[in-house]
Amino acid sequence: MDLNDDTGLRRDMPQFRPTQFNYQRACMNNTLFPPRPAPVIPVKGMAGFPVARIFCVGRNYAAHAIEMGNEVDREDPFYFTKSAHAVLLSGRDMPYPPRTADLHHEMELVVAIGAEARNIAPAAALGVVLGYACGLDMTRRDLQTQAKEKRRPWDTGKDFENAAIIAAITPKDQLGLLDDLPIRLTVNGAVTQAAILSDMIWSVPEIIADLSTLYTLQPGDLIMTGTPAGVGPVVAGDVLYGTIGGLDPVETRIVRA
Repeated sequence: MDLNDDTGLRRDMPQFRPTQFNYQRACMNNTLFPPRPAPVIPVKGMAGFPVARIFCVGRNYAAHAIEMGNEVDREDPFYFTKSAHAVLLSGRDMPYPPRTADLHHEMELVVAIGAEARNIAPAAALGVVLGYACGLDMTRRDLQTQAKEKRRPWDTGKDFENAAIIAAITPKDQLGLLDDLPIRLTVNGAVTQAAILSDMIWSVPEIIADLSTLYTLQPGDLIMTGTPAGVGPVVAGDVLYGTIGGLDPVETRIVRA
């Protein structure tokens, strides 16, 4: 049968084109249009990690808090979020985002959650971790600064397309202790950020424990654990390369949109 020959079809039979087929399929799922698929991050030696939510820790390195003009304290960590659809896989170009003239890099350790956690104790918190990754929290600093000055949320400065650049996840059983691992970012080969993970004000178990009192953490959640000092602007043409110990590096090139 020639699939391109429709002469044998009944003339009154509906001819579904791809867009019509998608609409029909969406209706069968009781949605107005097909749901947007979740971003999937590669995991070394395992199936992919579908991203659900992204939690970000603010001011978790003392030197970074100071460089941003903030006080350093351990009263409570604070958080902001990024949409799962802000994910850009490492190795892909990042188009320079709109409505900013001050795009900044922030190199971070990313924690991938693999089990449910609610009101979990710090001593048990690492039990829900699937693995770790290098990540870049890209920030429209001018929009974030404007929001701070007006005491408004940071959403437009932090949550936008391609604002969470994530490398492949390394399962936690392939790593030793995190505390002494160096975290480092270069821009065009020059070191801009360098620290060790033990410089974090709040450790990974403490962050997970605290977050689990605010949200029920679920498999698919990511936690970006904060950035060390040295954040700064990037422009089209810049190449970013970040490392944390033996984790897969995170890398991107900024390109004109």
